Amino acid sequence: MYINRHLERVLKNSAYIRGVMAVTGSRQTGKSTLIEEIAKGNGMTSVTLDDINRRELAKTNPKDFLALSPTPLFIDEVQYAPELFPYMKIHIDKTKEMGAYYISGSQRFNMIKNLSESLAGRVGIFELLGLSIREIKNDSFNEVFIPTNEYIKERKSTPIKLTELWQIIHRGSYPELYAKPNIVWDKFYNDYVNTYIERDVHKLENIGDEVKFYQFMQVIAANSGNLFNVDGFAKDIGITRAVCEKWLSVLRASNLIYLLPPYHSNVTKRAIKTPKIYFLDTGLMAFLTKWHTAEQIETGAMSGAFFETFVFCEIIKSFYNAGIDPKTYLYFYRDKDDNEIDFIINYNSKLHPIEVKKKSNPNLGDIKAFRFSEYNEIYQRGNGAVICTNDDVVPLNDKDYIVPFYYI
Repeated sequence: MYINRHLERVLKNSAYIRGVMAVTGSRQTGKSTLIEEIAKGNGMTSVTLDDINRRELAKTNPKDFLALSPTPLFIDEVQYAPELFPYMKIHIDKTKEMGAYYISGSQRFNMIKNLSESLAGRVGIFELLGLSIREIKNDSFNEVFIPTNEYIKERKSTPIKLTELWQIIHRGSYPELYAKPNIVWDKFYNDYVNTYIERDVHKLENIGDEVKFYQFMQVIAANSGNLFNVDGFAKDIGITRAVCEKWLSVLRASNLIYLLPPYHSNVTKRAIKTPKIYFLDTGLMAFLTKWHTAEQIETGAMSGAFFETFVFCEIIKSFYNAGIDPKTYLYFYRDKDDNEIDFIINYNSKLHPIEVKKKSNPNLGDIKAFRFSEYNEIYQRGNGAVICTNDDVVPLNDKDYIVPFYYI
């Protein structure tokens, strides 16, 4: 069963102005399924470089590989053969063909580096995370989440019960879990982790001790939403700082974690410069930290961390699914006096502070740190929001709203 992906429309529009559409994302987010859906009816040829014979030809004779596969062409797991990229450039420059190549891969940083060097100006690069709550609920709304008056008025959303929220957080966002509702949750994630370590990790780094790497993943999952503490992580697992940094780069390269940078300006000199770390799927996070049911998560000690991680993922999915990279828009604020704003969205020259609260009845005390977003020489303070489990949008003052999680 195909679940409609919001990125589909963005990719189709991009194909009118770009020769290459590149889709990155972690394993099992639905990259191939998305492009194959686009391919229906337009005669697109599909090949995968998981096939060792095709991979060998692509690497050793990329010119012939492309000549044997007419465009439009979809190449899956293209990161295995960056040798193809210069010949794609030659084809596009010669023919001026737009939408000639759709490519996908799960090793984001290596792939993007090679694409940027070889296909600059000819490639659109898009990130596909797991299903957003909009996609799960078949909601066609596809605007970037910014808590402006206009967004609040335009956004129409059916309320979601708290029991369903925690079920979604526990289940995670991988499409197969929704296409096959009877799938066994812990078997899916056990197989996912094993395949990830055996196939993806070893291609990126010789990790040596697989048990230690699994423990490392558990520690990172348990710290989702916390500051990026390399020395602390290394000490918890019993590895060196250098190994910890290498392993963190592996998780980033395979799209399992996101480092959220801190916001600071010349005025906020006391702002902490360390990023926060977030897991990009709450189901995998639950599996690694051994929260086996939605009920356990809802009432457990990590419920706040799970809810914040879920909200963070939904916000960045709203960016990615609109074809926008969030890295120049999304930050957090924390200073040395422990004043903190969970997220700051810098959009259209305004700073929008966001607080996340698991409770349903936030108050003005929950946004007292918002004042720090006003101490800025460049940007104005825009509308803010407390994202929570309330059922309705409620104004807190003339600038800030209580916003239900399903409005993201």
